Amino acid sequence: MTTTATHNTAENHIFEADVARLLHMMVHSVYSDKDVFLRELISNAADASEKLRFEAIATPTMLANDPDGRITLSLDEEKRQLVVEDNGIGMSRDELIEALGTIARSGTRAFMERIEANKTGESAQLIGQFGVGFYSCFMVAERVDVVSRRAGADEAWLWSSDGRGSYSVSPVDVVDAPPRGTRITLHLMEDAKTYTSRWSVERIVKEQSGHVPVPITMIEKPGAEAIQLTDGTALWTRSKSDISAEEYTDFYRGISGQYDEPAVTVHFRAEGRHEYTALAFVSGSQPFDMFDPDRKGRMKLYVKRVFITDDTELMPRYLRFVRGLIDTADLPLNVSREMIQASPILAAIRKGVTSRVVAAIEKLAETDADAFIRFWENFGSVVKEGIYEDFERRLQLIALSRFRTTVSSDGYRSLADYVKDAKQDQSAIYYLTGNSLNQLKASPQLEGFRARGIEVLLLTDSIDSFWVMNAPEFEGRTFKSITQGAADLAQFATSNDEAATNSEVSADLENFIAFARETLAGQVSDVRASDRLTESAVCLVASEQGYDRQMEKILQGAGRLQSAAKPILEINLEHPLVKGIAAKDDGSSLREDAALLLLDQARILDGDRPVDPRAFAERLTRVFQRALQS
Repeated sequence: MTTTATHNTAENHIFEADVARLLHMMVHSVYSDKDVFLRELISNAADASEKLRFEAIATPTMLANDPDGRITLSLDEEKRQLVVEDNGIGMSRDELIEALGTIARSGTRAFMERIEANKTGESAQLIGQFGVGFYSCFMVAERVDVVSRRAGADEAWLWSSDGRGSYSVSPVDVVDAPPRGTRITLHLMEDAKTYTSRWSVERIVKEQSGHVPVPITMIEKPGAEAIQLTDGTALWTRSKSDISAEEYTDFYRGISGQYDEPAVTVHFRAEGRHEYTALAFVSGSQPFDMFDPDRKGRMKLYVKRVFITDDTELMPRYLRFVRGLIDTADLPLNVSREMIQASPILAAIRKGVTSRVVAAIEKLAETDADAFIRFWENFGSVVKEGIYEDFERRLQLIALSRFRTTVSSDGYRSLADYVKDAKQDQSAIYYLTGNSLNQLKASPQLEGFRARGIEVLLLTDSIDSFWVMNAPEFEGRTFKSITQGAADLAQFATSNDEAATNSEVSADLENFIAFARETLAGQVSDVRASDRLTESAVCLVASEQGYDRQMEKILQGAGRLQSAAKPILEINLEHPLVKGIAAKDDGSSLREDAALLLLDQARILDGDRPVDPRAFAERLTRVFQRALQS
């Protein structure tokens, strides 16, 4: 950012590049629903009031003779102005520049990329998801003036911009500023003058900000009496029976910054050893930060209705898509962040709220299968992190999980479904992990299972490779990767009801397996006959000890595994190609080339490249030449 002084008291600043780009999008109306700007400004004003209440715990003089928070909307149709004023914490000069001249939120770039890719439709729902709410006012205003005075300060500052690339900051006489807090004056565009209409503004406030925990009043025109629009009653303090679904949805949208409807609402008051109220919502769509590396939750902590923080883990990370708040009277108002993290009281509250949320999701699965599948498609990959992380609820979360399988077609199956339809004497739950569903469905390792009608879980989320390694038994069955160890399929009949017996292996095939084992000794740990292949000639599997094939790839890609263990090459002795090669023992180099090509073929089927592409091409050329000469 560059700064130049225009005269003794005012400064001109250039917006940072990301802000300038964002403002350009705002000015050019990327949103079809421009009403959202008012909700964003009111939300910011409410946050300022909550921050003041918190800071006043340590410094009561900050409240002076005005202890109650309020938000005032003033309309002036003649001047085409809308004013949003609060008596919250206010901002100093540096805070104005930091808050309104820069964007520190990591989601901004993703936000701009998405709205550029979605000029209509979805883009109207993105504004609240990326922490850029203030800038939405430039959709309706040709200029915005912000006068702010920090609580307890003797000076006030004016921030002003037309949203076209720069802004100015200058001191302002305290007589012309609020005693404390912030006054935002929007000089509205001609086509936005409807926002000076009482009925229009009142409708927006009640629809989108009706449950902000700070009273909102409106002055319809200069000199008029203030009209109360909302009383600032905290929704979570009311009885569930007195709250409508629409009120819950409105509150959810305000606290989450999303415009969908919640998939699940959990509202309860706990009494006994610990007393607290929890209001939590399972989002109806994926929040933009769901896969943020920090993986933090977005639950707010209140103590006796005083906002304390939204930067503590009030829910486990695998439930980070839950939005809401917890209000308790069991903590002191001056609780520090360090005390919060170590508090046994909050640990107990966290446990109680987590159990309630998981139980509510279980109830959704039982009562509304379609809604639960929508939930699972949005959040299933995150919920499965809990199987790996939450030992206490591991079995509960496994039972809740849904999977694509070899028999599920385009739907999902639970493990209860899997066990119910399992083969007699089947002691394992078989699974296959990989990067995509189509890749897994084409895997040669599935052939023997498919031929015998044995269901296999198809797991494509990266977390799957981790939780299955530590998963407990489910109804007496262990989890087993079909790319690791022996398949042990001989005990099961094929789908043609043929007995699965070990047929006698010819001497030629035995000799070829021994030859391949010797030839490939430096690259594989063993070469053996396969009972899992029915169509393909070869496949690779991992040894019984260590990791399966996909887990090895993940660890190697993350730099956590220097080198993978040598795989086992399994050969389908019934395949015509294998039989033909085994019978061709004429002392030429064909057998060696064939063994090496079969290994490279197995690697390719496994999603890998040949270790030596040039040698692979040369061997393939020799085989083609030999075929053309014969």
